[in-house]
Amino acid sequence: MPDLFGDETPAGYVQVAVERGIDRYPDGLTYALPPDMGSVAAGQRVLVPLGRGDRPTPGYIIETLVQPDLDPSRIKFVARRDDAEPALPEGLVALARWIASYYVAPVGMTLAAMLPAPVKHGIGRVVQTLIDLAPAGAAAPGRRSKQQRRVVEVLTALAPADRPVEIRDLAARAELRTTGSIKRLVEQGVLVATTRSTIQSAWASRAVDMFVPERLTPEQQQVFDAIAPTLDDGFAVHLLYGVTGSGKTEVYVRLIERVLAAGKVALVLVPEISLTPQTGGRLVARFPDRRVAILHSGLSAAQRHRQWAAVASGEAEIILGARSAVFAPVADGRIGLIIVDEEHDGSYKQDQVPRYHGRDVAIRRAQLEACPVLLGSATPAMESWHHATETGRYRLHTMEQRVPGTALPRVMLVDFAEQMKQYRDRRVHLIGPTLRGALIRTLDEGGQALLLLNRRGYANYIACADHGCGWLMTCDDCDTTMVYHVNRRLPDGGYVRCHHCGTENRLPKSCPMCGTRIVTFGLGTQRVEEELARIDTRLREGGSMMRVDSDTMHGARDYHAVLDRFAREELKVLVGTQMIAKGLDFPNVRLVGVINADTAINLPDFRAAERTFQLVSQVAGRCGRGSSGGLAIVQSFATQTPAIALAAAHDYRSFAASELEARARYRLPPHARMARILVRDADLPTCVSIAHGVRDRLDGLRSTLGLDAGPGAVRLRGPMPCPIARIAARHRQQVEVLAPGPGPLQRLLAAARAAGWLTPGESIAVDVDPMSLL
Repeated sequence: MPDLFGDETPAGYVQVAVERGIDRYPDGLTYALPPDMGSVAAGQRVLVPLGRGDRPTPGYIIETLVQPDLDPSRIKFVARRDDAEPALPEGLVALARWIASYYVAPVGMTLAAMLPAPVKHGIGRVVQTLIDLAPAGAAAPGRRSKQQRRVVEVLTALAPADRPVEIRDLAARAELRTTGSIKRLVEQGVLVATTRSTIQSAWASRAVDMFVPERLTPEQQQVFDAIAPTLDDGFAVHLLYGVTGSGKTEVYVRLIERVLAAGKVALVLVPEISLTPQTGGRLVARFPDRRVAILHSGLSAAQRHRQWAAVASGEAEIILGARSAVFAPVADGRIGLIIVDEEHDGSYKQDQVPRYHGRDVAIRRAQLEACPVLLGSATPAMESWHHATETGRYRLHTMEQRVPGTALPRVMLVDFAEQMKQYRDRRVHLIGPTLRGALIRTLDEGGQALLLLNRRGYANYIACADHGCGWLMTCDDCDTTMVYHVNRRLPDGGYVRCHHCGTENRLPKSCPMCGTRIVTFGLGTQRVEEELARIDTRLREGGSMMRVDSDTMHGARDYHAVLDRFAREELKVLVGTQMIAKGLDFPNVRLVGVINADTAINLPDFRAAERTFQLVSQVAGRCGRGSSGGLAIVQSFATQTPAIALAAAHDYRSFAASELEARARYRLPPHARMARILVRDADLPTCVSIAHGVRDRLDGLRSTLGLDAGPGAVRLRGPMPCPIARIAARHRQQVEVLAPGPGPLQRLLAAARAAGWLTPGESIAVDVDPMSLL
């Protein structure tokens, strides 16, 4: 091996985490530095030879070494350093190593996830040629053309601070059609040219809310007075429980003002930036003289690169983004405050390696940066509420009144079954008489409405009309039913789709078992849209209704366009999935209708009640934000279910107390820590065998580590089939690991990882602190 690299004497050694799913070396691979490479530091991106074929592979330096533990003659040299982008701050490298350890993920893949793909690939990067006057006496003597003299005159007239000038801009100022005259002046030594790499993109901010209250409400002032004096006191976690419309955003803004005044940077996380354009608009409007960087996938690749570069260069003072914005490359020691808005939202959980939770990573980053973190929600996660009210790890602040001029909406909880009995025809009705009447009145009075049904498509059951046959259309590759979607442009009028693997087929014309006709029943947003068009012709003919779900919204731009139309009141009704439950603040929304509050309540997941409460509470809170008040009508087949009844009563405290009591009784999070090990294979016996092997090995490690008894005992459940036992032609088994705290859980997982058999990949996925058990 040494002869491949000559007899060079290394300038030093480094540990490199390569961008591959290699988990055998959690501390990275050792490489030597060529003598001519110069100084390097943790966070620097490099290219290294990997494997027997020495394939050039990108990676990150995670540590510099004085002397390696290996034989130096067997160590390969780093191929080259990638200087296209600045190195990641050392704090981010430390955060990546924590994520890799806690969430059982290769550190190289974790670091790779921190750098957006457009940045890695240099998308939007261009080389600019900048022109300036040459030093006196540098120019060769000779005659100049009229165009050349004009170029020199333009540059001479500019102040030194306004030079150099980009070559095409200079040509335009000198009224030249081409840059030829400028290039000849450079050749003659009259002008000097330098090149600079930059990222070109355009980004239009949306300043949607220019209102600035004269003074804070008493509750807002109390929260501000409690947090602001502690901003310089180091790490702390604050939980702000504020009902919808209580003005949490205004508190955020005032705290950001204090952070900026201290010369620090504010990092603001929201669940899905493409669904909350108002947040970005408010920050841009309130801080017109400050650079606000927006980090999210809804931007073009070049825009994402430009925003990331603005953060890395220190130009941005406020950073706003979704989950991955927690990896913003802010220089070490510069972050003054991290805000996690709607901290309860499941969108903060990443569903691919590394399977991190954005809220918890934000807390860890704040700890590394020695700054406070503020979590805000009207329906805090059970984990956050537990730490704020029981363990004392978080400091609780409350705002339980809406801002003046608004009031919490009146909520009517109606029995769906009783409502349907009032209809005499045989049509399928998803909108009961109570909601129907309220909708018509709202439209007559010039108001707007939001209707929520957290299920896409037209019908979620496709079956044989003959009850004696019993045929039901399911996906060939998943253990789930197919969903019918209407599409009038197709000859059959629609198609069927699996919402888990994406398979699409034509709707059968008859039952494949007995030849009887096919019926479609169930519910979906398309069916609600169809019924609304029958209820009020104004919605059908005036184009004043829009369906908002992932079938109609193909990106952030589509959603922003719909919200713009809704803000201008061109649209009167939005019907959609949970997308419309997040981040909407429109004063003319007077009615919210929940078509069926029961869609998730009976799922085999211990978080089902919590998610149902949060969804109903959040969507109900979208109305009543103007002077006209608001009404929320919740249709349910189970009106006595605590999660639904307490959400309708705006009683979060009672729900949280009841839910935490139940979790404690069954020793479930947050009264325990959980990891879910998911095994997948196309062959069922193989899948079951691998899952049993995982369980048996964990049992052995548990005994070896002394974690099978006593106060630190770790419990194992399974293996067992997942609630959805097959997705995309792969069978699924799971083993659940529960521990009284993070320490015992991490000891067991670390030992399994070190043994080399608990490695995330195609067959095995490890999800620490899972948000879904389906």
